[in-house]
Amino acid sequence: MEKAKISRKNPVGTHHPVGNYTHITKIPRNSELYVTSGQIGADLNGEIPASLNDQIKNTFDNIQKVLSSEELTSEHIIKINIWATQKIDWDYLYEEWDKLFGNDYPAMTIGYISELGLPEIKIEIEVWAAKV
Repeated sequence: MEKAKISRKNPVGTHHPVGNYTHITKIPRNSELYVTSGQIGADLNGEIPASLNDQIKNTFDNIQKVLSSEELTSEHIIKINIWATQKIDWDYLYEEWDKLFGNDYPAMTIGYISELGLPEIKIEIEVWAAKV
């Protein structure tokens, strides 16, 4: 019997995603679910750089560390929620995104909001993952 795995698809009859994400992700029964707190752009010393792109870089580094702590990889990520307080440089974000995901995109939601938990935080990314 073939082992169940996480699957992703863009159903026929839906518009093509407007970014690097998948419309639907299916998680097999009996999978372990992992939900991260929103990861921010703080470095190892807890410093938060002023530049949004520097925060994006640190945020993706932090996501990698959190995932690795549970032996999770991008194939386990099922959903990403992104909140930002200013316009995202999507070319830069997708460079970091592609380092993490390649072409194995999870479902994604993005929202622009007026502020996050601290005034200096410009982006926060929450990750949902599942391990079969």
